Amino acid sequence: MRGSDFAELKAFIAVVERQSFARAAEHLGLSPSALSQTIRQLENRIGARLLNRTTRSVAPSASGEQLYSRVAPLFREMANAVAEASDATGQISGTLRINTFGIAARTLIAPRLQRFHRAHPDVVLDIVVDDALADIVAGRFDAGIRVGGQLKKDMIAVRLSPDMKMMAVASPDYLARHGTPKTPTDLHDHACINWRLQMDGRLYRWEFEKRGKRHEIAVDGPVVTNHADIGVAAAVNGLGIAYHFEVDQVGELLNQGRLVQILSDWTISRPGIFLYYANRQHRPALLGSFIDCMLDREPFGDA
Repeated sequence: MRGSDFAELKAFIAVVERQSFARAAEHLGLSPSALSQTIRQLENRIGARLLNRTTRSVAPSASGEQLYSRVAPLFREMANAVAEASDATGQISGTLRINTFGIAARTLIAPRLQRFHRAHPDVVLDIVVDDALADIVAGRFDAGIRVGGQLKKDMIAVRLSPDMKMMAVASPDYLARHGTPKTPTDLHDHACINWRLQMDGRLYRWEFEKRGKRHEIAVDGPVVTNHADIGVAAAVNGLGIAYHFEVDQVGELLNQGRLVQILSDWTISRPGIFLYYANRQHRPALLGSFIDCMLDREPFGDA
């Protein structure tokens, strides 16, 4: 295989996996026009259109999907071979693709980015923040980070945090104007900030438990969102009651008095945050080092 053939196939795989010429070009260190020219050269050489392009998306054609299914595993095997050779020398380098959700990105990853980079300056962290439950295998990620209890059984999971409490919160101003709910069913008489589940588009039913008695409440209100920051901001601004993990900015807002917890005797806990990855015999040292960093373990090596 000529060097240009390898470069064309590598560019093609990057576009398919990132579903974007711009993101693929940034990853490869090319200009979008240079990447487009490379893909055209590959298509001309093969004699078939490999990518279907619109103004908003890029997806492989039938020929492109067939090519990707054959060559992508080979490239991954080569990357694994290089990673194993790197492991043997103690040199950690390469790209680690992580799919995570907003809370974990803010509370676990962001505070440790500088520390990880200082320890491993040759590593590129490619972090995608997505509150849906991503299929990391289909998305070609090395690992995902989500709340436990949602993960498939064929994944290896590493706990990154203790269990987390769920709580209903509202601003003092809202409670002064509308009163304070005493039981979960009282929420039917209040404005609530709804949470839309990205995995299937349903509205999340709020969960409460007290002395073994469990309630799931469908709420209504002026805001529906799939982004935690929007829900918390709506509650702070008095638009209604929000339901959130007792982590991140909510704890700070409670301490500042800008939010007040309600129904505290009905609080439930959810499994903590877990990092998960596909069940493979070999876990690269790069991923092991990232896990060590997330757990504040020393050294950032094999776990």
